[in-house]
Amino acid sequence: MRSYSGVTAVVLDVLGGVVAGLIFSTISIVIGFIGGVLVFLVLIAMSVRIISQWNRMPVLRLGSYKGIIGPGFVLIIPFIEKTPILIDLRVINTSFSAEQTLTKDNVPVNVEAILFWQVADPEKATLNVQSYYNSVQLAAQTALRDIIGRNTLSDMLAGRNTIGNDIDSVIQERVGDWGIKATSVEIKDVKIPQDLQDAMAKVATAEREKMARVALAESESLAADKMLDAAKKYESDPYAMQLRSLNMMYEISMNSASNQIVFIPTESKGFSLPTPIGVLGVEKIGQGAPQAAPAKKQKKAETDNEQ
Repeated sequence: MRSYSGVTAVVLDVLGGVVAGLIFSTISIVIGFIGGVLVFLVLIAMSVRIISQWNRMPVLRLGSYKGIIGPGFVLIIPFIEKTPILIDLRVINTSFSAEQTLTKDNVPVNVEAILFWQVADPEKATLNVQSYYNSVQLAAQTALRDIIGRNTLSDMLAGRNTIGNDIDSVIQERVGDWGIKATSVEIKDVKIPQDLQDAMAKVATAEREKMARVALAESESLAADKMLDAAKKYESDPYAMQLRSLNMMYEISMNSASNQIVFIPTESKGFSLPTPIGVLGVEKIGQGAPQAAPAKKQKKAETDNEQ
């Protein structure tokens, strides 16, 4: 192995140090550049906000409110500005209920409802309430309990639309300062105790039975009136009675297999329409019967005189 001494050794050591320094500096510069690029990319990623059309974001700069941003591509200052929440401007449906709540007439009921609402003012929803979503749900539950206590059970069952409108008004009064707009409230179900359901079912059955009997009595009364009117028409017009008799014969003959009835014509009067016994035939018999008795008495008197 060759060794150097003197000036040559010194020069080589200097050159070796310079080369090593250049290599080290180059590596440091490359690493620093790469690190700088990575840091820049991280900062860009932290500052980019892509907000949907139906969303908004509030911006706080060092804790101070600066405004609402969105929708679209938005940049903020990392570590200085932040967006604490994402606000949805679409209509939101929230289910809520009230269990074992007493009505005005002291009946415990379980009521389930749905609230449709949306954020009308994102600034108020950010600054005036801590969590607008949970607050709206709690306000809806308390409003439902208040409305149940103001109404009777019959009102709850019959006027669901009215109850829903009342709940909507109460909720709107409570959440109006939060930038929330209550659109509507729909009552899903009203549950009452089973024994009360049975009692109401019995009352409804009795009411329906009463209505059925009244309707039947009214029908019979109306039918009787109509039959009296028909009897008067048949009495004043014998041809109408004859037509009715023919119609009855036709109806009976429609089921001739089970009805073995033979009609015997007794008299023809007017348009050669046969009249069964009991209409004009009975009338003839009735008119002839009183005349037979005097004739028989007269014949008996003549016999007595001859003797």
